[in-house]
Amino acid sequence: MSIPPAPRPLPCAPAAIDAGWRQWIAENRLRNCTPESMLATMAGAGLDTRASAAAIAQMENDPAFLAARRFQQLQRKLESVLENLQRLWFSAPDYAVVEKRPEPSLDEFVERYVRGCRPLVITDLTRDWPATQRWSPADLKQRFGHLDIEIQAERSADPKFEENKLAHRRIARLSAFVDQVLKGGPTNDYYMTANNEALRRPEFAPLLADIGRLPRVCDRAHLAARSSFWFGPAGTVTPLHHDTLMLFHTQVVGRKRWRFISPLQIAHLYNCNNVFSPIDLDRPDLQRYPDFAKAQVLEVIAEPGETVFLPLGWWHQVTSLDVSLSFSYSNLTVPNEFTYVNPEIHNW
Repeated sequence: MSIPPAPRPLPCAPAAIDAGWRQWIAENRLRNCTPESMLATMAGAGLDTRASAAAIAQMENDPAFLAARRFQQLQRKLESVLENLQRLWFSAPDYAVVEKRPEPSLDEFVERYVRGCRPLVITDLTRDWPATQRWSPADLKQRFGHLDIEIQAERSADPKFEENKLAHRRIARLSAFVDQVLKGGPTNDYYMTANNEALRRPEFAPLLADIGRLPRVCDRAHLAARSSFWFGPAGTVTPLHHDTLMLFHTQVVGRKRWRFISPLQIAHLYNCNNVFSPIDLDRPDLQRYPDFAKAQVLEVIAEPGETVFLPLGWWHQVTSLDVSLSFSYSNLTVPNEFTYVNPEIHNW
């Protein structure tokens, strides 16, 4: 008796066009991706070509999608208003230059930089600061080395280390951290950032005593509650983001490179999650984020003793060029509490 042939395996069924794929179709049509490019992607994912083409065509008449198109028109109008205002800012002959100058009068500072929303580097604020003569890694170790501090660590393996900063919190003895910074060379793997809250602790009050004259627009009575201390090696990066208030950042030891992008250019920065942009100014991926090519980046290096004013909403990425000790504070006497309705889209 002959043995019957083995049955042929049935071909794999095409993947289903489920709710997730329909959402993908809607999102990509709202981004003005062509049906042809979308069909190629869906076929490459194993979906049936005929069913995929039908799903793309059906989306054009879907009531929810048509409603989204209406809201998209309103969004585009807001974006065009911002773009037109940005064109006016671009027309200023000195727009691309971040000014460095001695502290202006209070009235000029408020009008030109606070209400005018312009970044500035103030060059003469720290002449009477004991910190500029005293602060150093060795001084930190001598005065505070026995204390524990909060740092961020193991950042290099996480592309979203700042968004995931709570997962990178570590407690370290300050003396050991000073040694690590001095021996480890340039790196972004560990950093004592503003989140450490050290200046709220009475043991670190001597650091505040090392701060001299403040900008005229600041209230010293609120300095302890509204200030932060930063310490880390060369190579640390604060990725592209915007703050929700205005602040000053004084460079005491070492240099930092600040790069700014106007808040009016937010449409080009792919701000899908909270206050962050996924764009790395050192390695911008224009294939994935093509609209970023329309953004203009301003750059300045803050030298020791210089103070950066960060105006409201300006996007910035900051890189330490040397071992760095910095002091930031947001105790302005002008209104400095603002509300942002931030997106929370984590999978775009």
